[in-house]
Amino acid sequence: MIASTRFWPRAILHIDMNAFFASVEQRDVPGLRGKPVGVTNGEVGTTLITCSYEARAFGVKTGMRVYEARRLCPGLVQRPARPKVYAAVSTRIMHALRDISPDVEVFSVDEAFIDVTHCQRLHGSPERIAHLARCRIHAVSGGLPCSIGVAGNKSTAKIASDMKKPNGLTVIPPWEAGERLAKVPMEKLCGLGPHITEFLSLHGARTCGDVARLPMTVLARRYGVTGKYLWLACQGKDTEPVVTDIAPPQSVGHGKVLPPHTASARVIEVYLRHMCEKVAARLRRYDRQAGQLYVGLRLESSSGDIDQLFRLPYGPPDGKRLFGLALKFLKCRWRGEAVTHVQVTASQLRTASGQLELFPAENTRIQCRTDAIDRINRRYGEFTVAPATLLERSTMPNVIAPAWRPDGHRQHIPD
Repeated sequence: MIASTRFWPRAILHIDMNAFFASVEQRDVPGLRGKPVGVTNGEVGTTLITCSYEARAFGVKTGMRVYEARRLCPGLVQRPARPKVYAAVSTRIMHALRDISPDVEVFSVDEAFIDVTHCQRLHGSPERIAHLARCRIHAVSGGLPCSIGVAGNKSTAKIASDMKKPNGLTVIPPWEAGERLAKVPMEKLCGLGPHITEFLSLHGARTCGDVARLPMTVLARRYGVTGKYLWLACQGKDTEPVVTDIAPPQSVGHGKVLPPHTASARVIEVYLRHMCEKVAARLRRYDRQAGQLYVGLRLESSSGDIDQLFRLPYGPPDGKRLFGLALKFLKCRWRGEAVTHVQVTASQLRTASGQLELFPAENTRIQCRTDAIDRINRRYGEFTVAPATLLERSTMPNVIAPAWRPDGHRQHIPD
């Protein structure tokens, strides 16, 4: 559909790079073009981070185990992820988008929102700006495909970008949003959790149109501001702004998948020490201190997860101190079950600079030691200097975290 050429009162673009990691692999290795490709974390990765559209045609999906994917698609080509390459390409794309409008919200490594409301007199209609954005993306990325949604708000633009993939363009003018969204399943709304979905189903609401016909108070009474947002979003009327500022981190966490059927205390301890050291190093890099530590294990059995929260005295982030709490958790809560995943997350963060400590001499010694280690590791690679225990750590490479951004404190990807 061709949108009207009149100026829109508000115009938002949602850019979604299609099968981003797999598309980069196909771009860089011509022999992979047109073939089903699955990207995993490392050569021996067991789970697909993403897959090409050729693989998706066989029913292969992101998050699927490699053996399951190969059962559906015997010709699947497994490729190890290259996070630094993806981050570099994404950075070029996001910077190119800022040449069109300064109001760019980097939503993830392969997604962005652009507010082009104030650019219409310069660049033309929102649809024309979308074509301009695609041309810029192709130029700086080496022709990678992307889908673009154009609408009067963020939630509708994101739904629109998902309507035509790959390499599609969907325009939903604000004055058509309610009608165009009426039959869209409410699960298409970004951030709609299972509890809200279940609650709405009890009220017979399964599409955006169904939700829009409910009294707003039904959602507002149960979910407050979130409920009001969902009610407006289902009508294409939400007013959530494009957020260009990168907020300070509210938490710092790392997790790792363990080899199948891991029930060895030694192996689990090494993984926990690895995560504790990574968390402490990132806290120091961000100049933050933590007041709380979460430690969790995902069990192979159906019994679920075991976890624990610890209070932390604010002070210089030290991996050894964090690991002491993780060991305490392991001895108290773990009963020898097979573990599939470990997670360590520091929260209740505050700025470290300028804080007066009760025992400055001890903290100064710790800080001098860790500063020296951090300088060496920044220059020669992560864990060049590390506890001897980490010689046994997982060889799986790092991945791009969902919070990655091309600039500021979230742009770092370790070697």
